[in-house]
Amino acid sequence: MYLTRDEERIYEGEEGWTKKKAMEILVAIGDLNDAPGLIPIESAHVSGVSYKTIGDAFEFIESLKGRVAVKSTLNPMGMDRERWHEMGITGEFAARQKRVLAAYTKLGISAECTCVPYLLGGEGGAAVRVPKAGSHLAWSESSAVLYTNSVIGAMTNMEGAPSALAAALIGKTPLYGLHLRDNRLPRLRVKVNCTLSDADYSALGYLIGELAGDRIPLIELSARQPRPGMDELKHLSAAIGATGDIGMYHVRGVTPEASGMNVDAAIEEEVEIERVDLAEVYEECRCAGDDDEPEVIAIGCPHCSYSELTEIYRYLKAESERAKKGTGEVKVRREFFIFTARGIRRRSGALIERIESYGVRVFCDTCFVVSPAFERYKFILTNSGKMKRYAPLVTSAPKYGCTQLCSTRECVRAAFG
Repeated sequence: MYLTRDEERIYEGEEGWTKKKAMEILVAIGDLNDAPGLIPIESAHVSGVSYKTIGDAFEFIESLKGRVAVKSTLNPMGMDRERWHEMGITGEFAARQKRVLAAYTKLGISAECTCVPYLLGGEGGAAVRVPKAGSHLAWSESSAVLYTNSVIGAMTNMEGAPSALAAALIGKTPLYGLHLRDNRLPRLRVKVNCTLSDADYSALGYLIGELAGDRIPLIELSARQPRPGMDELKHLSAAIGATGDIGMYHVRGVTPEASGMNVDAAIEEEVEIERVDLAEVYEECRCAGDDDEPEVIAIGCPHCSYSELTEIYRYLKAESERAKKGTGEVKVRREFFIFTARGIRRRSGALIERIESYGVRVFCDTCFVVSPAFERYKFILTNSGKMKRYAPLVTSAPKYGCTQLCSTRECVRAAFG
């Protein structure tokens, strides 16, 4: 891989050990993928933040010196930094999690711990603005990678925690994969023969990820389908990333590149998805016997947007009124957790207060999957295809039951019993 003179100086250690290690990581990845060189990036998004997943490897991050070269954000960590006591997090875990966060922020990375940095829009001091179409990034977090490539039209590979951090420190990434236009062509056509709403996009993404494997899909929605909004595409992205091995998709009429390139040129196979196929995703893992009642409802994987919070509040209000007429209950009867970015919470204070008045708890900085606080649950209800995929893999609960996918309204209704 070709390096400029300045890049060679970093590689040889002339700008310090930290940058040397970062450049070694980038060169190794570039050589492995036959990259001709490095390209500048606009921003980085770094994973490997939760102490639950990173463990004591954070001591390596503590040893790094200097500052990142581009605006950078962090993925969710293992607790809400302000309400960790309320989550049942131990003091020992909290102390180590704080060290992890401090190690990253010492490098100049924003402490806005979220999986949806593209929703922050630079407001409230957020480090990363919405990326521009065609801009190059180095982002980890599969749902964010798929969203930025597929919806915004920015360009990033599916970075791991070390490579995203290395790119942040250098301000560059190897030129390969999804940074090249020819590698962004779809090879699988997916025709959706039913209209979609709400968690249907999670179910669709769950299926497409399994069908696509490592092939970029071209999704053709029903002619009767209204154009999907930001939240629907966010959940589609998250579910595809959870079950598939790809960093982008195309939706005809939505993805910027879908109208600017010959997206049909490289199609190798066509599949069709019917309503019955989505129904199977909803039915999968339906619990029975002693576990036929959900223990917990969890929404916010990826983190909730303001519009989702507004929708949840509307459903809570309606279901509370319905429950009040029947049993006198006005608050949720089951544990109900919502996860969102701290920047979104700052803009939604009054709304979140109203949501929490129903007995729901809204946490920031973390999520159900990366925190040890939620490992004990056996039957989880969610509107997230990503959670449906990952929650069973991270729980430590004995006799684990299932993670059930259902619509947002059904989640709220179930919370009232």
